[in-house]
Amino acid sequence: MVGGKRRSFLVALAFLMLMGIAVYFRLWAIHYNISSDDTELLRRQFDIANREAMDESAEWRLRYDEEVDRGKKCLQQLQKFQESSQKGEDASGINHKLAILQKENGVLLERVETLKRELEEEKLKCSSRYMN
Repeated sequence: MVGGKRRSFLVALAFLMLMGIAVYFRLWAIHYNISSDDTELLRRQFDIANREAMDESAEWRLRYDEEVDRGKKCLQQLQKFQESSQKGEDASGINHKLAILQKENGVLLERVETLKRELEEEKLKCSSRYMN
């Protein structure tokens, strides 16, 4: 009797172990299917995130290129302004020189007038000497 109970106990134990293993494999199969679906879902999410990052990167690159173009245009305008201001300085220098030359010309004209008067006076003196 003890041997029969022991044997039935071992058979029940073996049956329960087989059932436990079967349940374990069934749960593992379910988990594998879920995890493979999760893997596919994760791959899709990664692809979407990667595309969004590439789009954002392209957008930032475009903004950078636009700012570089704006910077180049501003630099060109600044260079043109500097060149024109130098020409303006040259023009103001020329105007200053012109004013100085006009003053010198006025002084020289006065001197010429003075010399003409002196010449006329000398001519009058000479003609009055010859007349006397």
